[in-house]
Amino acid sequence: MGIKRKDRITVIMMALILFGFLTGNIVKSDEKISISERRKLAQFPKISVENIKNGTFMSGFESYAKDQFPLREQFRALKTAFSLYVLVQSDQHGLYSKEGYIAKMEYPLHADSLQYATACFGEVYERYLSGTYTDVYLTIVPDKSYFLADENDYPSMDYDVLAEQVRDGMEYAQYIDIFGDLQISDYYHTDAHWRQEQITDVVRHLAGAMGVELTQQYETKELEKPFYGVYYGQLALPVKPDTLYYLDNDMLDHCTVYDYEDHAENKIYDLTKTEGNDLYEIFLGGSKSLLSIENPNAKTDRELVMFRDSFGSSIAPLLADGYAKITLVDIRYLPVERIGNYINFKDQDVLFLYSTSVLNHSETLK
Repeated sequence: MGIKRKDRITVIMMALILFGFLTGNIVKSDEKISISERRKLAQFPKISVENIKNGTFMSGFESYAKDQFPLREQFRALKTAFSLYVLVQSDQHGLYSKEGYIAKMEYPLHADSLQYATACFGEVYERYLSGTYTDVYLTIVPDKSYFLADENDYPSMDYDVLAEQVRDGMEYAQYIDIFGDLQISDYYHTDAHWRQEQITDVVRHLAGAMGVELTQQYETKELEKPFYGVYYGQLALPVKPDTLYYLDNDMLDHCTVYDYEDHAENKIYDLTKTEGNDLYEIFLGGSKSLLSIENPNAKTDRELVMFRDSFGSSIAPLLADGYAKITLVDIRYLPVERIGNYINFKDQDVLFLYSTSVLNHSETLK
């Protein structure tokens, strides 16, 4: 085959490929959201003389072209596979897959972030808890890298140092160590969170340390829809989704959840969230700044105030057995100075429950 003929074939093939992508982009309808990435996709920008002059049309069109590119998800998966299996990179944007679990590298330890977190918690203590009859507790939830990093030769922070620094910064709180109660199988494969049906031993440990008696038994229920966790979309590899289970019984069914954001009364499990992109949001409706759970059938009048991140959403219902009321506060969304508008601290149990990931990146706390 002559050189000219090869060149012609190459040019024709490239032209066909470009034409195919152009045609595909024109024919296919624009997607509104990316389910795997859990975000809205850019839409075609508005055309106007002003937008063209100030450059916003071109920047908007660039974002639109990237988000609406034909076979975009397939190319994302191909890029990740090439990076991990051909270039033999250890991770993709800080994510790695080992033993069937997708995890995020949590490294290095940010001492300044831990100091900021304990300063935020200290402000809560000084404003509302000091001088009251509240009993204050602290527990730390390890991220998945605690179980996977060292044995798979990934960089890992010193979790003992993290726990020690947080404890030293919160001398007013009794520390409840749950690291030994957990193992990697207690977490979802494709998501950062723990599995509710797997943490009943953690619940018993916390309750026992706070002097609370738990008597309830639960029925394990399964969602039919597969659970694609947050890491699934970020890593962009076609891995098997998780199955999401939740624990239920008559006691939980009679509990009421009050959402202070929406001024609405809900159930413990918001099954309308199964129509959304994140099934983990069935637990108390997802990320909320302030919620309360009231148990009308409680055998005690004790109350718990839990300062928490998203891990608290799935464990709080299992503590409802021992309390008449549980109030959940997320100071990533509710500034500390506003807490007193909603809660009168007297003699409640107060639990600070935070994951190592939030503590090590505490700039989200207010």
